[in-house]
Amino acid sequence: MNDMEKRARALNVAYIGGGSRGWAWGFMTDLAMDASMCGVVKLYDIDASAARRNEIIGNQISAHPDAASRWKYEVSGSLREALTGADFVVISILPGTFAEMRSDVHLPERVGVYQPVGDTVGAGGFMRAMRTVPMFVEIGEAIRSCAPGAWVINYTNPMSLCVRTLYHVFPQIKAFGCCHEVFGTQKLLCEMLEGECGIPGVTRQELYTTVTGINHFTWLTRASYRGLDLMPLYARFAEKYAETGYEAGGDDNWMNNHFKCAHRVKFDLFRRYGAIAAAGDRHLAEFTAPWYTRDPQTVREWMFQLTPVAWREKDLADRLKRSDDLISGAQALKLTPSGEEGHLLLKAVLGLGDRVSNVNIPNRGQIPNLPLGAVVETNALFGADRVEPVFAGALPNNLLPLVARHVYNQENTLTAALTCDRALGFTTFMNDPQLAGVTLRDGQRLFDDMLENQRQYLPKGWFR
Repeated sequence: MNDMEKRARALNVAYIGGGSRGWAWGFMTDLAMDASMCGVVKLYDIDASAARRNEIIGNQISAHPDAASRWKYEVSGSLREALTGADFVVISILPGTFAEMRSDVHLPERVGVYQPVGDTVGAGGFMRAMRTVPMFVEIGEAIRSCAPGAWVINYTNPMSLCVRTLYHVFPQIKAFGCCHEVFGTQKLLCEMLEGECGIPGVTRQELYTTVTGINHFTWLTRASYRGLDLMPLYARFAEKYAETGYEAGGDDNWMNNHFKCAHRVKFDLFRRYGAIAAAGDRHLAEFTAPWYTRDPQTVREWMFQLTPVAWREKDLADRLKRSDDLISGAQALKLTPSGEEGHLLLKAVLGLGDRVSNVNIPNRGQIPNLPLGAVVETNALFGADRVEPVFAGALPNNLLPLVARHVYNQENTLTAALTCDRALGFTTFMNDPQLAGVTLRDGQRLFDDMLENQRQYLPKGWFR
């Protein structure tokens, strides 16, 4: 056993947001099913009771007869306690409560702004960032003090701003952001190969794709499979399903699942810009003018859904019930891979096999016509103690204005959050394309009310 393998058998992982319901269980399962790593996971959450429940569930997963490795889960009483000695840090937090999320998502509806998600850009994304940035300042400072050499994986939204804040606080941090939205578009290409070319069984990992852009507004400018250029094929595919939408077989479609779509927004964006938009339609629709979100009827016509916070509240109740059932044994544990890549990226940076995946890290020139230092999403090579961005090339000229507007807005959002600058905050808020039809007077009232609704999470400087 070499040094890398020995290290992988005694890992120390800090999980910030360790009371997470759902995603945490998938991560725990992925770890348990991989025989090459084991160690301790320290769970820290401001909701200590939720972390204690996950401690029980995590140890149950680790003890499962089908588990290939053994992990010990334990609750930490403080952020610094969790981070001390960590080899890896996983951040997956909910910034605030559903009350703040309800303001993010639904208050803009009074001025005719409808947001399918409301966590990345637009009015909702801006406000979520205002309360998230101070949290990530605290986390970044604690990592700098307690675990400066740890690799940090972020799953929290707004993804770009969370990662950007960590690097602002601690420029030497080894942090990256993971998002599975690109995976869904790659799987769509595999379905296209089967349906249009009769090539079954292709996995997304067998595709070569050039990934570029920013989180949730990511694009594929090249795509191929074993030398077959997929761009002309996708052009025909997009034309074929532009009006009717495309859905794989089965009952789980956009009409009965808030997270599904029929890809009409993707197809429309391809027809306009000649690149494959690589995220779910509900995310993509928030980055443009309100072409796809003018009102609820328009959203339905484009064959995706608005996700009301009431649904998220019900989903949380269902997850809490599942948590109870897992702890009591009323529901049997099943070890099923989550489909995420977090544990595989851990292995790669441990030196247990190189891997290429899309990732959110600061721009070091991988997209040369976007600002250096801004967080962008491209492929990167993961290897022993390194994450090296893959050169994606310049964004096409027709896409550049769409993407760059959000990059500069995100940079200004960070500055406003750090300095409590109301004037900069408001101009940045109103510069989002989703707010283009809102008057300055209505926008100011909305901005002020949305800030007030999250007062308890904001620095006092906002209210002087």
